Amino acid sequence: MTEPKNKKSVKKNKGAAHKAAPFKKIEKAAPKPASVKKMVQVAHKAAHAETASAPARRYRAVVFQVALLLITVAFAVLTFLVKTMPSFPIDLQITRGIQLITFPLFSGLMAAVSWPGFGPQSGIIVLLSVLVIYALGLHWESVAALIAAVFSTGINVLVKDLIQRPRPTAAMVGVLATLNSYSFPSGHVMFYVAFFGFIWFLAFSLMKPSIKRGVLLVIFGSIIILIGPSRIYSGEHWASDVVGAYLLATLTLVVIIWFYRWGKTRFFVRQPVAAAAAA
Repeated sequence: MTEPKNKKSVKKNKGAAHKAAPFKKIEKAAPKPASVKKMVQVAHKAAHAETASAPARRYRAVVFQVALLLITVAFAVLTFLVKTMPSFPIDLQITRGIQLITFPLFSGLMAAVSWPGFGPQSGIIVLLSVLVIYALGLHWESVAALIAAVFSTGINVLVKDLIQRPRPTAAMVGVLATLNSYSFPSGHVMFYVAFFGFIWFLAFSLMKPSIKRGVLLVIFGSIIILIGPSRIYSGEHWASDVVGAYLLATLTLVVIIWFYRWGKTRFFVRQPVAAAAAA
């Protein structure tokens, strides 16, 4: 008498299993949203970067700190020499050597590289660049870029007024244009390294590897490298002015990047790009 009941209950269990099976399959087949997958991938990568390469990160930090110390010492020594000596014999040799290049294309390139650093175009370039960066959703980055331009210019004017080194004269080398400001350190070089260097940093750190990113890095990197020889070729700066500007501007850029990273988690945290990057 009990056997039929067991068969009936087994049939009921089988029927219930068949009914539940489709729901189970659907649950397994349901894909995760793309945003969730992206969050998981970013979290795994961040965790791996934080834990897997600790010795490498410590090594890079030590190398970076040593490099900053060497740059600071080099600038301090050069500033002392410039303050005590009006010019160096090697400055004259370097300028005359570069000015021996009279190829028209080279002369045009040197003039073109220096042109954005003069007013009023320098201010216009800064304003347009800041507006473009802001329009892209990088609100804090645009503020930091503006600070980079203003801060580097302020530091340059301050050091120039403290050192008061005269510019090269037409009696010594060929001078493209006579400027009234002091010579050490080069304002063009400091502006290019601090402002364009910060934009280079943003492109390198925020953009994915692509042709567009590579083009931007090459353009900004090239003008930063060429602005030094350009200022010497024009006869408006000595080579030591340029070297001093590269050293001081590198320290300035480090401060700007530190300030940018410090403020990135404190200001404009709800900007669209920041929200997307967090996701």
